[in-house]
Amino acid sequence: MAAISSISTGMSGHGVQAELARIAQDALRLAEPVQGLGPDSPAQAGQGFAHSMELALRRVDDKDQDAAERMSAVERGDSDDLVGAMLASQDASLSFSMLMQVRNKVVGAVDELIKLQL
Repeated sequence: MAAISSISTGMSGHGVQAELARIAQDALRLAEPVQGLGPDSPAQAGQGFAHSMELALRRVDDKDQDAAERMSAVERGDSDDLVGAMLASQDASLSFSMLMQVRNKVVGAVDELIKLQL
């Protein structure tokens, strides 16, 4: 949040709120493939949880690559959108953090399943 507040000094409050809303929408889209994976779901036909995680990993990687490209463009002088580059970097960082939290929850759940006595 400290990085977002430092960015907000150069942007209006509305611009920061709009960017945060966009990040929240991206987080919801990241969770969409996981929803609806019930037993009768068409996603179960060969495209289960592993496929959803693969898609999530690709989205996070795409965001990271986009942020790196934007930062490189600013460093080369091809772009003067420093605020956009910083926001893309924060978006990629938040996406990665969220992905790591999901990973940690899955690992924790697997550990709990292993500990169950049958």
